[in-house]
Amino acid sequence: MLRAVSSVEARRSSPAKAALDLVGAALLIAVLSPLMLVIALLVKATSKGPVLFAQKRMGAGGIPFRVLKFRSMVQDAEAFEDTLALQRRAGAGPFFKVHDDDRVTPVGRFLRVWSLDELPQLFNVVRGEMSLVGPRPLLVREYQEFPEGVREWRFAVKPGITGLWQVSGRSRTTDASRLRLDRLYVERMTLRDDLAILARTPMAVLRAEGAV
Repeated sequence: MLRAVSSVEARRSSPAKAALDLVGAALLIAVLSPLMLVIALLVKATSKGPVLFAQKRMGAGGIPFRVLKFRSMVQDAEAFEDTLALQRRAGAGPFFKVHDDDRVTPVGRFLRVWSLDELPQLFNVVRGEMSLVGPRPLLVREYQEFPEGVREWRFAVKPGITGLWQVSGRSRTTDASRLRLDRLYVERMTLRDDLAILARTPMAVLRAEGAV
């Protein structure tokens, strides 16, 4: 396992992947900045609270960072998250998702369906905390639910804005399928795979399947 993780870490530090992340994220920020400005104005005009939501997530090597999103919930919604987590169906797995969440604002629901709330994560990519493609960044609580052996490979790479399971059904996929697809990506993780996933992402978003 240690040898496999070392191989993954070597690919993670690939100059080609780093260049794709930096250049790709910078170009997307430039192209999408008018859209992001409109979203920011809509969020601010329709609900109380900040435009951006920063939440602690676990990154590569289990190092925490603050992931950025457009706020899609009511102000202070995070205060109720632990209660909701305890109410989850037993055995639901570590991936925390609440369907028909009353905390989500009308504008936030629209943003989530089309994954527009994720756009500020492009700045996380520029800062080197995330990659364009990789396993999704998880909450600290979710990270702690993984067995140590799973943590070792799943958090050996930077988390991504999009990934293999996102283009394979988004939130519609089961926890077991997500882990299988994450592992498949981490063990292969080639630049060609990243480009293929990026190419499939717009269509996955436009289908709006499995969005919450």
